[in-house]
Amino acid sequence: MMPNHSPTHLDPRSPLVLDTRELPRRPGAMRTVSRVVPAPADLGLELIGVPEGADLTLDLRMESVSEGVLVSGTASASVAGECSRCLRPVSDSVVVTIQELYAYEHSATVETTDEDEVGRLQGDLVDLEPALRDAVVLALPANPLCREDCPGLCPECGVPWDELPAGHSHEQVDPRWAALSQLKPSNKLNGK
Repeated sequence: MMPNHSPTHLDPRSPLVLDTRELPRRPGAMRTVSRVVPAPADLGLELIGVPEGADLTLDLRMESVSEGVLVSGTASASVAGECSRCLRPVSDSVVVTIQELYAYEHSATVETTDEDEVGRLQGDLVDLEPALRDAVVLALPANPLCREDCPGLCPECGVPWDELPAGHSHEQVDPRWAALSQLKPSNKLNGK
């Protein structure tokens, strides 16, 4: 999945917008960014994700390269969701690696790549959110489990299997075969 880099007006005060003005535009120059920001909405999958507003810890490096700014580092946060088998609450943490090139306007990279192939600086600003979103979504389990051996729910009553007594069942006889359940095995069939 490629990050969506469609141009939009970036707010320099947004917690996931990085300002590169302090980074000299000469290859090899570097600045670090360490901050804790509130997580944006819908950062995750259907059953598990980073809760909106939760602490998202960014430890990043912005490096000048000939074609733009290379942003690399990690983002970490707590995640919450529900078990895909028994629907119990699940909580965990996620640490993702981010490495994304943001090309300078009018650079050869911008001229030779499609808009969705590489990030773009908008003035001096970098929008980290698409790359972060892609990294988090790829790191999360599509089917989270409360524990590896979760037995799930009884399909008949919906109670978690591990809360039910041994031998729990819901005997259902197909009405078309109900009359056969009244028959007793004959001695002839048993070889007697």
